[in-house]
Amino acid sequence: MPVVVENSASWEGRIELCYVRKSQRSYLAHSRHRGPLRVQRPFHPEGPEVCHTYLLHPPGGVVCSDRLQIHVRAAAGSHVLLTTPGAGKLYRSTGRHQARVVQHLAVERGATVEWLPQENIFYDGARCEVLTRVDLSRGGHFLGWEIDCLGRPASDERFTSGSVRLRLELWRDDEPLWLERNCFTGGATVMDAAWGLQGLPVTATLVCAPTPPELAPKLTSALRGRIKTRNRISFAVTALEEVLICRVLCRQSHEARRLLEEAWRVLRPALCGRNAIPPRIWNT
Repeated sequence: MPVVVENSASWEGRIELCYVRKSQRSYLAHSRHRGPLRVQRPFHPEGPEVCHTYLLHPPGGVVCSDRLQIHVRAAAGSHVLLTTPGAGKLYRSTGRHQARVVQHLAVERGATVEWLPQENIFYDGARCEVLTRVDLSRGGHFLGWEIDCLGRPASDERFTSGSVRLRLELWRDDEPLWLERNCFTGGATVMDAAWGLQGLPVTATLVCAPTPPELAPKLTSALRGRIKTRNRISFAVTALEEVLICRVLCRQSHEARRLLEEAWRVLRPALCGRNAIPPRIWNT
């Protein structure tokens, strides 16, 4: 059964991470947290230049009017890959209480951030807002995704009540490169309409920027040729000036992640000059 929260008290969580590069090594120079957010010890499975970090939320879920804030700064020249050990869960709430998750990633000149969290699962009746904002400096690079599951299809639970507001924003020097805002209300027409989600509960978006204009057609063609979909799984890729966007619409979150991982394997060498080395936690 979904978790129902009667207490209106909120749980505040905040974490600040700063990565720097020194002597060809990227490392976590500053970590500060308050409340239920942590990181495991960073490590370097592909050499000193790239720092892998796992973001942890020990309670395992967001409820009621919880407030979580994640702030990441990649200083000039650093390279960080961030992921999570498991899915984020945003539980059912009663009344008007709304949870809020803010994720802010600042990428300085010559730095690279790969933001590859596992999916967010929004339980039926969840009321929440999730904002992910990426601020790029000139010469900074970002490759990341968001995977969102409305309801719990593995348990035959549909998203019939509640509301979810999703914002994914990419800025460079305070100029917008990509702004996406979605609002899903349980039981609304958009959930099943042919012009909407078509009865499919999982939506996912991958953003890669900046993508050199001369490479965009080749990468788009490579992605369309490599990524194969099955019945009731939609995959699309679009290049808009310096931003390359991949989208997935499907029934199960593991299907979305499989497709985005394939896209990441194509895009990472082009963006970072490195082959894709999946985080070990994905195998557990």
